[in-house]
Amino acid sequence: MSAAPAARPCHVLFVIAGLGAGGAERVVSLISSAWVARGWRVTIMAFDRPQDPVYHRFDPAVEIRRFDIPPGRNPASTLMAQGRRILAIRRQLKDARPDVVISLLTKINVLTLTAAIGTGRKIIVSERNNPRAQNANNAWNALLAQLYPRAAGIVMQTRASLDCLPQSARSLARVIHNPIEAIAPPASAAGAQRVLVGVGRLTHQKGFDLLIEAFAKVARLHPDWNLRIWGEGEMRGMLERQVASLGLSHRIELPGKSETPGGWLAKADAMVLSSRYEGFANVLGEAMAAGLPVVAFNCDFGPAEMVDNLVDGLLVPDGDAGALAAALDRIMGDAALRMRLGIAARQSATRFASPAIIEQWDRLVDDVRAVAGA
Repeated sequence: MSAAPAARPCHVLFVIAGLGAGGAERVVSLISSAWVARGWRVTIMAFDRPQDPVYHRFDPAVEIRRFDIPPGRNPASTLMAQGRRILAIRRQLKDARPDVVISLLTKINVLTLTAAIGTGRKIIVSERNNPRAQNANNAWNALLAQLYPRAAGIVMQTRASLDCLPQSARSLARVIHNPIEAIAPPASAAGAQRVLVGVGRLTHQKGFDLLIEAFAKVARLHPDWNLRIWGEGEMRGMLERQVASLGLSHRIELPGKSETPGGWLAKADAMVLSSRYEGFANVLGEAMAAGLPVVAFNCDFGPAEMVDNLVDGLLVPDGDAGALAAALDRIMGDAALRMRLGIAARQSATRFASPAIIEQWDRLVDDVRAVAGA
């Protein structure tokens, strides 16, 4: 039987880099809004600029504090920025005296744990990506190994990612998947041009170069299908040149960031996750919850714990553009398969529904407060 949600009033402080369109920000918006709805006090500390747009919706009762401390542009300014962030976090911990602090993303986790030394505050750190793939800097890895055992709790998004933690910190960890909000299934008119979508930052991690390569291999076999890649990032120019060199500018679109969360689902007929690595792949869960058939690289981490191959989606060997092309050919050419996978995906995604996931966060906060005597 599930434990009851924490009943005592609680003040939770979230520490996060910014409030843009990322998956960590979406998770914070869902959890914080649920907690203030039950009467908790929730404060969000972010380091972006006060004038920057807030992409995800937050309950008006959530207190948002933005400190305008951007990351540095060179080693010296980066070190200075990290020091300023540590001091700002430490002031918040001492002045606001939250019952529980939740930090998200590796570098913010390290800074928060550093700032908390000697304050008595209980810190829960949450990894939101693949620690092994993203943490190439030996200094950050050394700090992580020293500081993570000081946390009151560690949240990982997948079971496989637990092996990335220092051995001394693994007993503190538990797996909590991301909450997924069901979005109305997209509508595609019969006989209309079909749309395959990819979604994410235009970075090396997201593997859109591999997706474009794979689509190019089978595009001529499916003239009724186009590829639309949503997102912005440093690889836009390179991807646009790749598309042009393949002569597919009329078949592949890069429309930029979706104006609204989940807006990329509109008129989509299938979704592809081409990432080289992930933490959980929120967009994959959102597509499944909307009833879209999905194709995903079986990268570390997430897809293998979200997709049951051939049952509610197609899993492809990690990084294999040829295998991805074959999977795209299969799914674009078989309407019955798309329907079967989409129906199964929607049912499968119910395990990531917000209420069940938020209840797991409730239990974690309860456990941390019980140990702390809060």
